[in-house]
Amino acid sequence: MMERLKDEVAVVTGGAQGIGAAYALALAKAGAKVVIGDVADTGAVQASLEAVGGTTFCSRLDVTDPESVNEFVRLTEEKLGNISKLVNNAALFSSLETMPFTEISSGEWDKVMAVNVRGSFEVAKAVVPSMRSNGRGSIINIASGTVFKGMTNFLHYVSSKGAIVAFTRSLARELGADGIRVNCLAPGLVMSEGVVSKGVWAGEKLKANLSSRAIQRESEPDDILGALIFLASNESAFVTGQTLVIDGGSVMH
Repeated sequence: MMERLKDEVAVVTGGAQGIGAAYALALAKAGAKVVIGDVADTGAVQASLEAVGGTTFCSRLDVTDPESVNEFVRLTEEKLGNISKLVNNAALFSSLETMPFTEISSGEWDKVMAVNVRGSFEVAKAVVPSMRSNGRGSIINIASGTVFKGMTNFLHYVSSKGAIVAFTRSLARELGADGIRVNCLAPGLVMSEGVVSKGVWAGEKLKANLSSRAIQRESEPDDILGALIFLASNESAFVTGQTLVIDGGSVMH
C-alpha cells in the first residue's frame, strides 16, 4: 500500500475534518506527501497524518479567493515540490439547510456555487502549472450521486455537483495532452461526522436513502477510499473524464 503513491505530492482541499480528513489519511498511508488546505483548523488531521509517519504540510486555504489559492500552491511547491495529485474536496454540504427552491436566497445560491464550483476551478487553475512541470498529474473532483437521480429541496447543492461532473469532463479533454488525468468521485450519503452531528439526515430521510441502495447499509468515509487511491495512482493511468458513483447501488449508470 505504501508504495502506490510513494513521494507523490498530493493536495486535499477541505481536508481538516470528515471525509476530507479520511482522504488525506488514505493518501498518506499510500506513501504520498499530503498537503491540506482548509478554512477550518487542521491541527487534528495533521497529528493523525504524522502519527502514521506521513510527510505533511497544512495551511489555511479559502478556495474562493484566488490570492489565498495561489499563495497556498506557492508554499506547497516551496516546501514539498511540484504537485502531482489534487483532491478538490472543499464544498458546502452538511451546513446547508434543505428547503423548497423558491425559498433559497440568491445570496445562498451564489455562496454554494462559489465554494462548490468556482473553488474547484480556482484550485485546478493554480495547480495545473505544477503538474505540467511534472508532465503528469491526477485531479480528482468530488460530485454526488444525487446528480444522477435528482433530489427535492436541495437544488443549490445538487446543481453545484452537476456542474462538477461537466467540469470534470471538459477539463479532462483540455488536459489530456499534458498527461494530466481528471476524474470524479460521486458518493452517496456518507455518515461523516458533519452529517451525523447535523441530525437532519437521520430518521425517515436515512431510511429512504438506504432503501434505494442495492447494498442496504450506511456508508462510511472508508467506503470511498479504495476508489480514491485507484484514481490517484498509476493503476488508472488510462482513465480520464470519468465519474464513479459510490453509493451502494442507489444509482446505476
